[in-house]
Amino acid sequence: MPKKIIMCVDDEQVVLTSLIGQLNNTFSNKYIYEGFTSAEEAEEFIDELYAEGQTVDLIVCDWLMPRVTGDEFMIRVHKRFPHVQMIMLSGQADHASVERAKAEAKLYKFMAKPWDKEELMTEVETALNTPKV
Repeated sequence: MPKKIIMCVDDEQVVLTSLIGQLNNTFSNKYIYEGFTSAEEAEEFIDELYAEGQTVDLIVCDWLMPRVTGDEFMIRVHKRFPHVQMIMLSGQADHASVERAKAEAKLYKFMAKPWDKEELMTEVETALNTPKV
């Protein structure tokens, strides 16, 4: 059985590096971790994976990013790949955007930045083992 793939999307490289480092320190090689600094790069990667017959299992995404916000990105992904679980991280997301992501992308969880590492790792594990409805 192939390893599950976790995508991390944040326009701040230091945040992306920290997030992937925490995932790797917690889960080691249990999962595959991919990081992207833009929603556009992340969408290209998803398309490549699906063209190869693979899937993304979880997206952990920032809300405030240039060109495409996290809620817009998640809604676009959900329309094409409704099984992908999603966690939004943000220190600046407005309530309406979070609610929109919950309604239109079936957002699994919103967590404020700075996040609590243990809580986030628990939510990641739970999301990966919970079928999306």
